[in-house]
Amino acid sequence: MKTIVCRIDRCLACRSCELACVVAHSKSGNLADAMREPERPAPRVRVRAADKKGDGVRPRSKAVQCRQCANAACIEACGVSGAIRRDEVTGVIMIDPEQCTGCWACELACPHGAILRSKDGRYAIVCDRCGDRDVPACVEACLAEALVLKGTDSKGPSGRKQ
Repeated sequence: MKTIVCRIDRCLACRSCELACVVAHSKSGNLADAMREPERPAPRVRVRAADKKGDGVRPRSKAVQCRQCANAACIEACGVSGAIRRDEVTGVIMIDPEQCTGCWACELACPHGAILRSKDGRYAIVCDRCGDRDVPACVEACLAEALVLKGTDSKGPSGRKQ
């Protein structure tokens, strides 16, 4: 299973990962058009403060997205059978927006704060690892290489081809 890790010492809080996620999940597939779409998707990654330490100029930050936990508390907390499940082929945790009731038990159960709300607040969303891509959009967009894709053989620490 591929895992996305954020190296806090490299994160610049530029939010390129958030923009790349929106574009990757948009209908248009490009930034300018994605921002004008009537149903613009919410990013499945969020940049948050990591702690109060830092370099004396700014606090450290980190990109937070689903860590695809082996014993996922979100799946256990979900009261709707099948709304949150692990894909049998990829192992990626998925949320079905049609089945999700928006009770937010999964959000409360997630120890990483990685369960997010859809733009309209009706259902939960989670990082899907950009299932149709070899490298998730957030990792590819991170110019500081703070986001690292682990668990691949033919790519370097950033997930980019070497």
